[in-house]
Amino acid sequence: MELWHNPRCSKSRQALALLEERGVAFHERRYLDDPPAAAELEAVLAALKMEPWEVARLGEPVARELSLKDLPHDRARWLTLLAQHAILIERPILITGDGRAVVGRPPELVLSLLPGV
Repeated sequence: MELWHNPRCSKSRQALALLEERGVAFHERRYLDDPPAAAELEAVLAALKMEPWEVARLGEPVARELSLKDLPHDRARWLTLLAQHAILIERPILITGDGRAVVGRPPELVLSLLPGV
């Protein structure tokens, strides 16, 4: 499993703590330091069954600068923007090795991907 994590985000820290408390083996990816490429975002969005605009943080200053709220829902354009500005990607996101993923909002949602939950 891989957790896309931003240590400055309280929800992300809570999700990380939930996984650690349960002894779950996972890779912590600080996606602001190691941003995903558009193709990787595409795969994660498929696992989430979501569109790029559904995982975009529209309250971020860069979102306002880019006028994301008014941007047409052109998937390729949104993927490019999220890849260029990783801060726009909602967090945390937990991705399993078997192709499932969940946005941890609320953080307890990450537990839904654990075996036996």
